[in-house]
Amino acid sequence: MTDAATTSTTPSVLAGRPYLKMNGLGNKFVILDLRDDPVTLDEESIRKASNPKTGPGCDQFITLEHRKGYDGVFMGVYNADGSEVGACGNAARCVAWLLMEETGASEIDFATLSEPLHASRIGEKRIAVDMGEPKFGWRDIPLSEQMDDTRFVDIKLGPIDKPVLWGPSAVNVGNPHCIFFVEDAEAQPLEKFGPMIEHHPLFPEQANVSVAQVLSKHAIRLRVWERGVGITEACGTAACAAAVAAHRRRLTARKATVTLDGGDLTIEWREEDNHIIMTGPITLEGEGRFADDY
Repeated sequence: MTDAATTSTTPSVLAGRPYLKMNGLGNKFVILDLRDDPVTLDEESIRKASNPKTGPGCDQFITLEHRKGYDGVFMGVYNADGSEVGACGNAARCVAWLLMEETGASEIDFATLSEPLHASRIGEKRIAVDMGEPKFGWRDIPLSEQMDDTRFVDIKLGPIDKPVLWGPSAVNVGNPHCIFFVEDAEAQPLEKFGPMIEHHPLFPEQANVSVAQVLSKHAIRLRVWERGVGITEACGTAACAAAVAAHRRRLTARKATVTLDGGDLTIEWREEDNHIIMTGPITLEGEGRFADDY
């Protein structure tokens, strides 16, 4: 992998630093290990690194840190626009695999801005992550207005008297999600209405927007618009959110295969503890180093 460079004459805080490129079902990450050599990141540096024209390019920029106030290894998650977010399911699998390779363990715990995560090795490069409990309260998602039943929130697309899409579910799985259940996920112009719903006044922290097509009691087709990123090949937390929302609407069982553009994730919403278990593959693409004058 070649060094990343830009036309800037002022070196970035990333200059000279090594990184890894990984992906989970095509959801692309640059992973920077800051545990032994910490640095204060800024939004501009993350945006440049995430843009393939000015850096290695990724959907999310991930850091490994020893962050004050958190036990053990902390996984920092930054969207391509430079904003820090609470969770990323696909990145969690990648980080878990790296830490297991490093320690030789078959299970690992690490911290995130949202909550601590526990992961286990299922195969050579297949990881299961306990994503914790989903949140449904309107304050927890959060929504800007009180809504007692977040299985159906008051959003309509199209003419007010004959909307094209309406009544999506809202749920928080480390970050806010809005899921429209549709008859044909492929037919939906997600690239047009995704950014509109992301910035809808009902979502004060913006939202990840998905269209979900229930194929059977154990299968969902999902397409995702990620806040701060755009349409992505896969989003682990969106898959978790869609599976949970589908079960709450009595459309699926508690365990389902969620098929995203990049491939399949197995999502199980366990009845005994209310935790979501997300299982899927990871890919290590290679190593790189930011140029000394990056």
